[in-house]
Amino acid sequence: MALYFAFFQGMMTFVGWWAGDTLKQIIESVDHWVAFSILSLIGIRMIMESLKHEKEKTSIDIRNFRILLSLSIATSIDALMTGVSFGFINVEIISTTILISSITFLVTLIGGKLGEKTTFIPARRAELIGGIVLILIGTKILFEHLGII
Repeated sequence: MALYFAFFQGMMTFVGWWAGDTLKQIIESVDHWVAFSILSLIGIRMIMESLKHEKEKTSIDIRNFRILLSLSIATSIDALMTGVSFGFINVEIISTTILISSITFLVTLIGGKLGEKTTFIPARRAELIGGIVLILIGTKILFEHLGII
């Protein structure tokens, strides 16, 4: 599970970066607004998800290849969009992709092991904080390009 999630997080980030870098010359005058918008939309979505009431727990067999593949892709869509925003700013994509993949691997591995033993991890808080961080990163990019900071 950790290998699949890490691979798709890294790959989607790289593909997004490639697309953003390709579009960069076309929309260079508004790239900071695009990066800000993408990161803010992802952040807002994460915040809204964190505030929803918990749904009924359903059992999913993560060992099923189709389910694992679907989850790996679905949880990496935001990495694709973040990668697009990386294409508009100066990012060393190879080291960034390796870092994202490595952290995803470790967090998935640790989360999987903890999930086997406990259910107390406050996922809603983590999602809320992650959403706020993405909005702040997008705001920082926008302010830097506008010369505010």
